[in-house]
Amino acid sequence: MIYLTQILGNPVYDLNGERIGKVNDLGIATGEVFPRVTSLAVQGPGRTPFMISWRKYVGSFDEDEVHLKVIATDIRFSYLQPDEVLMARDILNKQIVDTRGARVVRVNDLKLSDTNQNQLRLLGAEVGVRGLLRALSPALEKITLHAARSLGKSIPERIIAWNYMDLLDRDLSDVKLSVSHKTLDELHPADIADIIERLDPRLRGQVFAQLDEEQAADAIAELEDDSMAAELMGDMSEDAASRLLSEMDPDDAAELVGELDYEKAEKLLRLMGVKERSAINQLLGYPEDTAGRIMTSQFVQIDESGTARDAANVIRGLDEDFETVSYVYLNDDEGRLSGVVSLRKLVAADDTTRLKDIAYDDIVYAHPEDDQEDVAQDIAKYNLLSMPIVDDKKKLQGIVTVDDALDVLEEEHQEDLQIAGAGHSDSDNRSGSHDIAWLVRNEFWFIIWMAGLAALVGLVGEPRRALALALGSALPVAVVAALDSITYVTNFFIEHDPDDPDSPSLVGFAFKGAGLGLLFSAFVALVSTGIFSAFFTGSDSLYRVGRLGAAGFSAAAASILITFLLMPLYLKVLSTRDERGKETSGTTLQVIAMAIAVVVFIVIALALVRVWGL
Repeated sequence: MIYLTQILGNPVYDLNGERIGKVNDLGIATGEVFPRVTSLAVQGPGRTPFMISWRKYVGSFDEDEVHLKVIATDIRFSYLQPDEVLMARDILNKQIVDTRGARVVRVNDLKLSDTNQNQLRLLGAEVGVRGLLRALSPALEKITLHAARSLGKSIPERIIAWNYMDLLDRDLSDVKLSVSHKTLDELHPADIADIIERLDPRLRGQVFAQLDEEQAADAIAELEDDSMAAELMGDMSEDAASRLLSEMDPDDAAELVGELDYEKAEKLLRLMGVKERSAINQLLGYPEDTAGRIMTSQFVQIDESGTARDAANVIRGLDEDFETVSYVYLNDDEGRLSGVVSLRKLVAADDTTRLKDIAYDDIVYAHPEDDQEDVAQDIAKYNLLSMPIVDDKKKLQGIVTVDDALDVLEEEHQEDLQIAGAGHSDSDNRSGSHDIAWLVRNEFWFIIWMAGLAALVGLVGEPRRALALALGSALPVAVVAALDSITYVTNFFIEHDPDDPDSPSLVGFAFKGAGLGLLFSAFVALVSTGIFSAFFTGSDSLYRVGRLGAAGFSAAAASILITFLLMPLYLKVLSTRDERGKETSGTTLQVIAMAIAVVVFIVIALALVRVWGL
C-alpha cells in the first residue's frame, strides 16, 4: 500500500534517467468502485505544469521516485477528462461526506493500492491523525507510532472506502464520483441534517440542492438550528421554497416561517395552497413557546358512536405523508373531545366493536396557550405518544407529538447548559479547532490570571517587578473563586423556578452568598497568615517575602468576599434577561466576574503595599 502524500513531490525521471520534474498530482477516473489512476500531473522545469497518461507513460514507481518508460522527447501531453478529478486538488484536505457513517470528515491522506506495479487504484480516504502526521513528515508518523506502542497504545488508521464517500467541495459539479456507493439522498433525513449542520456555510446549499423536494422537506425539518434552515430557504427561489413548505408538516413549516422575514414569509404563504396556508397561519397565530405553536393539525378524530371498522377505514384513506397515527380521538355529539383509542386497542378489537367501549375517557390534554415545556414534560410523565390540544369548549385543535416534545426538552436542556457555561460537542467530530475552543473555554481563568499579572507588573513599574510577581502568586485564588461563584449562581438559577413559592428569595440567596463569601475569605486569610507567620521569619529578606505573601492573599480574601457579595446581582441579571426572552452565556458571566475579581485584587494589593510600606 502507498499513500498520496508519499508520492507528491517525488522526482520524475524519463527512460534515460533524466529528471523532467516532480509529481504534482494524480488524476483518477471517478466512475469506478475503486478508481484507477489515469493521469500523472507533473511540475516541469521553470514550474511549468503538464499532464501525461499514467498507463501510457509510467513504467515504475515507489515511495521515492517515478520512472517513465519513454524518453522526454517522446512524451505527449494529455488533458483531464470529464469523468476525472485530481486527488490532491479536488479531494485532499477537503470536506467529504462519509455516507456510511452519515458524517462530515476531512481527508488527511488518500490510500492507494499498488498491487500491480504499473497500476494504482484509490482505496479510500485517511481521516484520522495518522494522515495528518504523515502529511507533516513520514518520520514524525513513525516516531509517534513507536512512542504509542511503547506505552501500550495503538493509533489505528481511519480509512473510509471510496464507495462510501461523497465529495462536496469541487468545481467539477457534473462528475458522478461513484456509481455504486450509497448516495446522499438515500440517507435518513436526520443524518442529512447532521451533515448539513457540520458543513462549511458555503457548502450547505450545494448539498441541500442535491435532494428532491420530499427529502429536502424532511431534512430541513430535522435541522436543530432554525436560523440555518431559514438561511437555506432564503437562498431558494420563491416557487421552490413554497413547494418545500407545502411538503413539510404544518408545525415544522410554521416554525420555519416564523424565522423568515415578514415579506418573504408573506410571499411564500401566498404561493401555497389554501389548505396548507390555513394550517400554518393557524399555528402562527399562537405565541411562541406555547403548545399551539408546536402542535400539528394532522390527527384522526371520528364520532364516538363509530366502530373499529369505521376508524380503520379512515386511517386507510389518509395520505402517505400524513403525521404518524398513534391514537384515534373521539368526539361527542357537541364536537367535544370525549375519548382516546390507542392504535393497539384498535387493531385488537373486532370490526363491530364500538369505539366508545374501548376508549380511554380519563384524557390528559392541554390548551394552545399552555407553555410548550410543560406540555412536553407531561408527555414524558404520562408516557404518551401525543397529547391532544383543546380549546375552552374542549374541542380538539391539534396534537403535540412525542418527537416535538423531545425537541422542546432538548432545546430547554441546551439553554440550561449554555447558561451554565457548558458547550455542546460532537464526539464523532472533534476537530482541532473544537479542542482548542474547549481548552480556552475551560481554562480561561489562566488567561485572566496572566492578564491580571501583566497589569499588576505594569502598574508597579519595572524596578519592582519582583514585588508584583510575589503579589500575583495569590491572584489565581481570587480568579478561581470568581469562576466558582458564577457556577454556583447558574446552577441555582437552573434548579430553582422563581415562580415557585418554595424557591429561595433573592434576599435569602444574598445572605447565603454573603455567608459563603465570609467563610471562604476568612479561611484564605487565616491559613495564608498562619503559613507566612510560621515559615517566613528570621532574616529580613524572609520577613519581607512573608509580608508580601500575606498582602497578596489578604487582597485575594477581600476579592473573594466582594465576588460572593455580587452573586445576587449576577442572579438578577440572569433572571431579568430570561424574563425578556434573552439568552445569557455562562462563559460571558464568568469572564466578567473574573475581571472584576482581578481589578479588586489589584486595587487592594497595591493599597496594602503602600500602607504596609513594602
